[in-house]
Amino acid sequence: MEKALVVFQDKKIRRVWHNAEWYFSVVDVIEALTDSPAPRQYWGVLKGRELQLLTICLQLKMPAEDGKMRFTDCVNTKNAFRLVQSIPSKKAEPFKLWLAQVGYERVQEIANPELAQERMKMLYEQKGYSRDWIDKRLRGIAIRQELTDEWKGRGVTEETDFAILTNEISKATFGKTVQEYKELKGLKNQNLRDHMTDLELIFNMLGERVTTEITRTKDASGFISCKQAAMEGGEVAGGARKDAERRIGKSLVSGDNYLNEPEKVKRKRLPRL
Repeated sequence: MEKALVVFQDKKIRRVWHNAEWYFSVVDVIEALTDSPAPRQYWGVLKGRELQLLTICLQLKMPAEDGKMRFTDCVNTKNAFRLVQSIPSKKAEPFKLWLAQVGYERVQEIANPELAQERMKMLYEQKGYSRDWIDKRLRGIAIRQELTDEWKGRGVTEETDFAILTNEISKATFGKTVQEYKELKGLKNQNLRDHMTDLELIFNMLGERVTTEITRTKDASGFISCKQAAMEGGEVAGGARKDAERRIGKSLVSGDNYLNEPEKVKRKRLPRL
């Protein structure tokens, strides 16, 4: 799981994985270094004074305060060091050490992917998830990555298109879009999959894995063809879910979440299916 939010001395810094490296939000870095109440204005003055700073930035989409994805100035690890040099701050040296550690951890993970999995397991265990749930969640991440890579290789590049395709699978599998599902579970900015039950994770994986196979078998090309494959893959998972519900005698589309009670605790209380 690529953590899109990291913390330096209690300050949250957004980051995004782009072109095989991390990019950090400039305004978040400035706020962390200066404690400025207006980091955007600070950045406006700084880049107006040092125009060369504009050449080290990329405009990338990150979640804004309103929850929407918006373009913001970002720098990679190398250029973050350059940015720090332009900001007078007693936190500069500790921040550089932190930045080096963040980058080093990712380099380690690229060289040895098992380290990334171990970090993910540790993170989920700290949040109160059981080993069984974690194993399914990590498998689901791998299946999702395989599917998105397939889409990218077939001409799907827009973020909105990825969201539409994901919704097609979700609607066919569970009868709800991702947003509708989050509303059912009482979620806002939380990751839906982090609040799925074991069976929800399994049917979600089935929909995405079958979609990947259909996409390959039919040699789908472009958004429209991939959308048809997504609908068909979701229908397979949806059919399996409905059959399971008939045999079990209850709906498997759950409004449960793990906001107030950890999954490991809730698992012990729930009756076995």
